[in-house]
Amino acid sequence: MKKFRLLLIATLVVAVALVVAYRLVNTTPNEDLPLEKRVLAILNDGGCLSCHSANPDLPFYASLPVAKSVVMKDVNEGYRAYDIEPLMEALRSGTLPNPVDVAKVEKVAIDKRMPMAKYYLMHWGSQMTNAKRDIIVEWATDYRTAYYADGLYGERAGEPIRPIQPATNIDDRKAKLGFELYHDTRLSVDNTISCASCHGLNTGGVDNKQYSDGVEGRMGGVNAPTVYNAVYNFVQFWDGRARTLAEQAAGPPLNPVEMASTSFDEIIAKLEKDDLYVAAFNSIYGDGITEANITDAIEEFERTLVTPNSAFDRWLLGDNSAIGEEELRGYALFKEYNCATCHVGANLGGESYELMGLRRHYFADRGMELTIEDNGRFKETQQERDRHRFKVPGLRNIELTWPYYHDGTRLTMDEAVRDMARYQSDVDLTDDEVESIVAFLRSLTGEYNGTKLTNVNMYGEIFDHDHDHDHE
Repeated sequence: MKKFRLLLIATLVVAVALVVAYRLVNTTPNEDLPLEKRVLAILNDGGCLSCHSANPDLPFYASLPVAKSVVMKDVNEGYRAYDIEPLMEALRSGTLPNPVDVAKVEKVAIDKRMPMAKYYLMHWGSQMTNAKRDIIVEWATDYRTAYYADGLYGERAGEPIRPIQPATNIDDRKAKLGFELYHDTRLSVDNTISCASCHGLNTGGVDNKQYSDGVEGRMGGVNAPTVYNAVYNFVQFWDGRARTLAEQAAGPPLNPVEMASTSFDEIIAKLEKDDLYVAAFNSIYGDGITEANITDAIEEFERTLVTPNSAFDRWLLGDNSAIGEEELRGYALFKEYNCATCHVGANLGGESYELMGLRRHYFADRGMELTIEDNGRFKETQQERDRHRFKVPGLRNIELTWPYYHDGTRLTMDEAVRDMARYQSDVDLTDDEVESIVAFLRSLTGEYNGTKLTNVNMYGEIFDHDHDHDHE
């Protein structure tokens, strides 16, 4: 009888423990809370700030001899990959989070990748469950539906990619003046180089060279990004040193390699000899030809360089016949392999800085000597975490804008897709997967002024496809 009582008590203790454990593991935030507060509670309970923060909230056992090295390795790798603090602050304050942060947290929740088992086994209740995942997915969908004023509702409202919108609220007089300035070689010291020299409108907004040619045959050290849809970028240049298109436009004319003018006074003196420019500036701006007015006009013109109505945009907006099975499979793979956690929004990029070589060491494998441009954002901040971190390039019209990456080392989309999967997601794609993703990327080519973009370098013998020549 005594043994029976002991067995009964033990059984009850185990049962109670299991019930407590089940409730801890399957606890979800109070449904009366706003959706963003429930997401905040999930992220707090999941211990995200223990690794993904500059000032991690370390667990008590992090100082123990055996655990310390394991914990600190996870902390260092977690913060290197992602800083979650801006998202947490947005959720706390009720402000709009960055769409990249939304996409990253959503994907991790869908995959149930975080927190890792070694964390939730020590912290009961932190594990990602189906219920928690559903809350995060609902929040991401609601965020996108409310945040983007693109009329994209229904089954595709929750997609991380949005359609390009036609340019609106354009001052046509400024834009026309900006067009002329954009193509004017007098912005360079020897009157040979214009903005269009490196960002040709008939070559996808780039020059299809690894590095661009400047005055007197000087060569730059970074691949020229496309000017199309640059208005969607949260900053300009690979290293983000310009906040606006106007700030970006002020850079190349004075760059000693690109246009090499000594000052805007030198440029203004040239333009003031042109009666048409003088009249145009005086009619638009009260103070005539100035640096601020030159860059303002160029910015207004560049705001027109958007490319809506791609096949993929038409699919997003409800036209199921716009793309086929191959493109849809490619898009599914694009999301599955985490590409759509950085390449989000209307431009499929341009909304965050990300590490080049997140999962494998890109620069060690590349075999080329490191350059100052390889430092990326570090050039501007001098923060070690920013070394090799770059503004994510947009993928619109990507089939026209070879070669790829900041260093221009990948000539084809096949190469770029395969290596991006390897270095960013630690995935070795099959040939079929590469083909499908490339088909999806081709569906992103849009229209400019109602005509689908093409690239003159794709025809005739204008572009030399010889690898050795382009990598010299």
